[in-house]
Amino acid sequence: MSRLTPDAAAALLRNGGVVVYPTEAVWGVGCDPFDEAAVMRLLAIKQRPVEKGMILIAADLTQFDGLLAWDRLPPDRVEAVQSQWPGPRTWIVPATATPSCAPVIQRGTRAVRVSDHPIVVALCRAFGAPLVSTSANLAGEPPAFHAGELSPDVLARIDGVVIGETGGLRAPTAIRDAATGTELRAG
Repeated sequence: MSRLTPDAAAALLRNGGVVVYPTEAVWGVGCDPFDEAAVMRLLAIKQRPVEKGMILIAADLTQFDGLLAWDRLPPDRVEAVQSQWPGPRTWIVPATATPSCAPVIQRGTRAVRVSDHPIVVALCRAFGAPLVSTSANLAGEPPAFHAGELSPDVLARIDGVVIGETGGLRAPTAIRDAATGTELRAG
């Protein structure tokens, strides 16, 4: 397992790689959401069921262009969601039918976050697109808030770790429904 800069990690991601990196609260594991083999590999690494959704993270709102159907939300809800970014807030937003996304990501909605974590921002900018982002732990196990808590099973199967620290939040980000503002997962 290599210790990576965001630029080196982006190169791996473009070639189907799966990398671990710090986020606002926990260590995340991610890949290219447009590469079906990479998404399936990430799910296998985590031993996560295909049916569970995954978050897409981005450096800025424009990285979601063509992926989100903002027009399916009332204007006040669009404003409410977008005014919360960048930051550690994940929203379930109506999705466009984007055939280039991996089929497992093809759902009627997408969980998305525009991060303000400097390493996530640098990684997404270097990659040039949003990333799949989920906690870097085996399914059902607690997330890693510190590098020393990362699962050896996960670390043994990824392509590298982007060096850095988490943002210090004490819980994974809350997930809310963009259409209603309802909290679906406490943060």
